[in-house]
Amino acid sequence: MNALLKAKSAYSAAKTPTRTAKNFEYEVVARVTRQLITAAQKGRGGFNELAVALNDNRKLWSIFTADLASKGNALPDDLKLNLFELAEFTRQHTSKVLQRKANVRPLVEINTAIMRGLRSGAS
Repeated sequence: MNALLKAKSAYSAAKTPTRTAKNFEYEVVARVTRQLITAAQKGRGGFNELAVALNDNRKLWSIFTADLASKGNALPDDLKLNLFELAEFTRQHTSKVLQRKANVRPLVEINTAIMRGLRSGAS
């Protein structure tokens, strides 16, 4: 790579907007939610894809609960409790969806509500 390309590369990186933690969280939740919706729309033929999306969603909520439990988490206790309850519901409902005993819609609705909260600046 020559000097001109290196300079362009360095300056173009500086042009990219800085992402906040909330923006990053929003993007991850949105990506997983899109995966859930896309897979669910495929019906029975998309079940394997849905299983992957459900696993990604479960991992996401596991990360959220680990963060909520950390000593450095400054969220109010009542909000933490509500989020822990949502995480537990998500865990249980995911199992039901994987057993084909429930619909994915509640998980999509929960993620969408989380995205709205992240966008509105709620913390």
